[in-house]
Amino acid sequence: MTEETPSSRRRFLKLAGGATAAAMFLGALPRRVWAALPHLTQANNATAKALHYVDDETQAPAPHTPGQRCDGCVHYQGKPGEAWGPCAIFPGYDVNAKGWCAGFQAKS
Repeated sequence: MTEETPSSRRRFLKLAGGATAAAMFLGALPRRVWAALPHLTQANNATAKALHYVDDETQAPAPHTPGQRCDGCVHYQGKPGEAWGPCAIFPGYDVNAKGWCAGFQAKS
């Protein structure tokens, strides 16, 4: 059996510390820095089709009420004024701020 030398341990600790620091730094970056998410469509997401998602709320089917837009929904996580943003209902996709789906719930 071979014992590790002190230099091997030091090297391992330096690498582990550097990797930890890098992971913490990258994890602290805003999600939007990583990459833009694909835009949601009924063609690329079965949930969007089931919830009748549309990019333009004026084209939404019943039970839509005029004025119900994604940017006024509790599930919408985009910043005010952005055209597209993430939604809790459709993880991994950006939804149109002017869009609508049957999962709409007004912000209080």
